[in-house]
Amino acid sequence: MATKLHPAHHSEPVLESAMDYVEHEKTYTSFIIGVKWSVYGLAALLVILYFVIQP
Repeated sequence: MATKLHPAHHSEPVLESAMDYVEHEKTYTSFIIGVKWSVYGLAALLVILYFVIQP
């Protein structure tokens, strides 16, 4: 909580960001694709191991 003795140290909002949104979108899309294929691969591995180990 800000008081007269200890004012809040907030900077002014920046209207323009230096972030490259096109590169951000490409990175995010690649991450999502990687996670999706990792889940598919793990599911396939579990099915294969089920038939190989046969409980």
